Order: sequence, then C-alpha cells, then structure tokens
Amino acid sequence: MKAAFGASMKHDGLSVLESRVAADLARTAHPRAPWLKPVAAPDGTPAHDVIIVGGGQSGLATAFGLLRSRVDNILVLDKAPAGQEGPWRSYARMHTLRSPKDFTGPDLDMPCLTYQSWHEAKFGTDSWDELALIPKGHWADYLDWYRHVTGIPVRNEAEVVDIAPAGGLLAVTVRSGGQTQRLHARKIVLATGQESMGDWSLPALIAALPAGRRAHSAEPIDFRALAGKRVAVIGAGASAFDNAATALEAGAAEVHLLCRRKEIQVVQPYRWLTFRGFLRHLGDLDDAWRWRFMSAVMGLREGFPQATYDRCADHDAFRLHLGAPVLSAVDGSGGVELATPTGSLAVDFVICAAGIEIDLSARPELSRFSRNIATWADRYTPPAAERDDRLGRFPYLGDDYALTERVPGATPWIADIHLFSIASTMSFGASGSSINAMTTAVPRLVSGLTRGLFRADVEKLWEEFQAYDVPQAVVRHPAGQPAS
Repeated sequence: MKAAFGASMKHDGLSVLESRVAADLARTAHPRAPWLKPVAAPDGTPAHDVIIVGGGQSGLATAFGLLRSRVDNILVLDKAPAGQEGPWRSYARMHTLRSPKDFTGPDLDMPCLTYQSWHEAKFGTDSWDELALIPKGHWADYLDWYRHVTGIPVRNEAEVVDIAPAGGLLAVTVRSGGQTQRLHARKIVLATGQESMGDWSLPALIAALPAGRRAHSAEPIDFRALAGKRVAVIGAGASAFDNAATALEAGAAEVHLLCRRKEIQVVQPYRWLTFRGFLRHLGDLDDAWRWRFMSAVMGLREGFPQATYDRCADHDAFRLHLGAPVLSAVDGSGGVELATPTGSLAVDFVICAAGIEIDLSARPELSRFSRNIATWADRYTPPAAERDDRLGRFPYLGDDYALTERVPGATPWIADIHLFSIASTMSFGASGSSINAMTTAVPRLVSGLTRGLFRADVEKLWEEFQAYDVPQAVVRHPAGQPAS
C-alpha cells in the first residue's frame, strides 16, 4: 500500500510540474504576435519556415527556442523510431552522464523545464539530493517528456537523403517507410550529432578484418557473445572505456585497451571552458584566437572521469596498453593478431572507438554540394606549431552557424543551412554537441535563424507597417466643443 501511495505521489508530482510548465510558458510568451506569413513551395504545398534534421537533445532545444520566438511553422525529422533519437538508448554505453547533475541545457533557463525539476517531480527531492550523476536512461526519459510537454512537432523514421535549392527555398528529400517525399523549407538546421561530419572512423587495417571479428563502438554489439572471449578496444577516450567496461561486465576473459599515446589523457578541457564568457563569446573572437583555443582543446581530446576508469580497473581481466597504436591486424585460426610497438596481442574481437572521420561528402544530405562547403583550411592558415590537418577539415561557419561557400556564388543557397552539431565545434566551441553549452548556443542559433527570416521578409514587413492603421484610443470631444 505504501509503495502504491509513493508511486501515486510521484505521478501527481509530474502532473503538477506539467501544469506549472504550461503556466510558465503562458506567462513568459511575450511578445505573442505572429510575424511570419505562410510561404508556398514551387509545387503549391505549404513550406515550413524551418526544418530541423535530428530529434535528439540539440534538435529539440533548437525547436523549443524557435517556438518561443513565434516561429511556429517548423518540423523536426529524425531517422530513428520514437524514443531512440540520439545515443542514449543505443551506442552510449556509459551508466551515467559525465556532466554534473546541475548542468542545465534544453530548458533554456526556464526552471520548470530543467532536468532537476523533472527528476524531483518523478522521484522526489530526496532522490535528487542523493543523486551523484544522472543515469543515461533517466536523461533519455527526460528528453521524451521535454518533447511532449513543449509540444515540439517531430516526425520519426524519416531520413533526410538530399537537400537542394528550389525556387528560393530548400527542397528536402525524406525517405520514410521505403518511400520518398519532398518537403520544402526556408531554412534548415542540421542537428545530426556525432554523424554530422561524415562517418564513424574505422581504420583500413581493422575494416579489412572479417565482420564477425570487429565493430565500431557506435554499432550494435552483442556483448553477451563476448563472454569468455579476448577483446581489444582501440582508443582511450571515454567511449573506449565505456565499451571496454561493457565487455568486462558481460564476462569477457580479457579486455585490452590500446592507447596510441604514451600518456593517457586525464585532464578534461571541457570542464575549464564551462563559463559564460567562453561559451557565449568564443564565436565572436577572430579566427586566430578561435583556432588557438579549439586546436589546443581538441588536441588534448576529451578526458574521462574517475568512475569511467574505475568501471574497467575494478576487473582483473582489464589491461591498459600505453604507446600502443595498432600497426597491423591479421586474422588467423588463433584469432586476430594485433601488432603494436609494445608487442603482439591475440584477441577474438576488436572494437574500434576512434571517433568520426571528417568527410562531408559521406553525408547523403550534404553530398550534392559538399565540395563547395568552406572548411577552416580554406579560410585560415595557422602557425606551423598549431597546424592540424584534421581540424582544418571542419566546416567554417557563419556567425549564425550557417554553411559558407568555398567558391562564392556557386551555391549561395547553402547560407540557409545551419549546422548545429559536433561539426560546429571549431567555429563555436562546445555548442551543438554539449548539454552545458545549450543555454548560450541555442539562443545564438535561434537569433541567427530569426534574423535571416526577418531580413528576407523586410520589404513585406515594411508594407504591412505602412498599412497598419489600428487605433489605440478613441478621442472624445466635450459636448459643445468643436474638434480642432
């Protein structure tokens, strides 16, 4: 009886919170006036003002920011089934988020929409007080609730496979249920997360192994089948440790984590830069300063917290190899033979956690015009000591997160495509791939989107202003006094 009562109280708490959200949104809706007029596509169908590709946390936060700015004619598209957007219920193999629990993000500074408010309403304030880090499943549940309570329009199982110009608009080809459909929009936001830069990196020598012998860390992996097996994980970032830990917890006989560096990265540079000045204004600096900061940050790469390391180190079957890049990989009857500078290693399965290969042409939605997307290498030449060819391949974005042209005038319409993902990191720092940056990054993106829409409509808005003749008051003259 007590348990049932507690569950009822938690359910009631969530209902109360949802009422509070509705009230707060109504009270802070100023200005309420709609300002965008419907636009027809070349085929006569209504065009969307903004289509957001990606229904994960960044896409949802962007959509909410637009709705708050009275850009209501929007649509979010995600290729995954409902509830499977983003990494949280697929390849994210950590137990908890790595961010401190009190970092805010999608709420955009509305207290009623914070994770803390949702957690306390669902599990109670004592649970929040006792919480160390947010369980990843809870974060996914929170995002589902956030999408529902803010009324964001999302269409799932809809993959964007092409973007093309169409009479002053953008034509978006969507594949869904084996069929394709063309939608139109004035602007597009690509909130496609880790995949936005190209494809998951799988070195050629690992890709050459039989499919049953290797996988990338972002692929579905049957870890139960690794029980009693020898496993190698290539990489030393947080994701590599997550995959090693998952294999250990599944009963792997040995798990070898191969770090190419001689010293493992334990400093987390993203913790240093989590302050308003950096998050809000890195994008305002000149190219030299932006490159200097981000090449240093990304050169260090992302560190891992103590709990992530301990999850592996607590197992006797775990082995950490430093200064051990893979020089060759040969499949044989005794398993896969991996050669490293520190010696050879025989394993039954290899998991590659080497991140993303930057290749914009690999993205179907970008392939039509990828050759004319300007990169950092096209716009800035760093000092020799700061040179990094990989970072030079990042797209060079406008101050509104828009793609820019390598050859001006060849594809001018790409200025209406805005990239809000890990690919925006070199231009804006932590932004479309970071929870804690949302409260500064999303408003900047939304401001850029509304600025572009306003500028495009300025002549029509001027005509509307000139025709505006709604009186605000009625002047009555005293009886017997003529109007002057």
